[in-house]
Amino acid sequence: MTETAPAKTRSGPHLVLLTVYAIFALAAGARSLVQVITRFDEAPIAYSLSVVAAATYVAGWFAIRRAANGSAGFAKVMLWIELAGVMVVGVLSLAEPSWFPDASVWSKFGSGYGFVPALLPILGLLWLWKGRTPGPTEGV
Repeated sequence: MTETAPAKTRSGPHLVLLTVYAIFALAAGARSLVQVITRFDEAPIAYSLSVVAAATYVAGWFAIRRAANGSAGFAKVMLWIELAGVMVVGVLSLAEPSWFPDASVWSKFGSGYGFVPALLPILGLLWLWKGRTPGPTEGV
């Protein structure tokens, strides 16, 4: 008999998180690559931060995938780092707009992406928390 994956692996939220992280990794990666290659001198801070965001989404995808298999430590760290990045870049982009002549993925808390960059790590942390906390009817 084969060992089945944890129920969380097959959950809707897990699959949605993996899908959104994959989309953002591709989108942020492609965007930042084009920006860095074609016009890095126009907004080096913003474009560098877009590269960091893309790398964070790639790491986030792997972290969420590992967490679904019971190894949540890396995911907790990555999601908190991602949330901190979005918050810091969001505040800086509002406080020092001259540093952001062009937007990064996390500028203004991801407003250019419907604020999904700000919500994504929060949703990931909620998913981890919910998956680790037994409900009142579990174990019965």
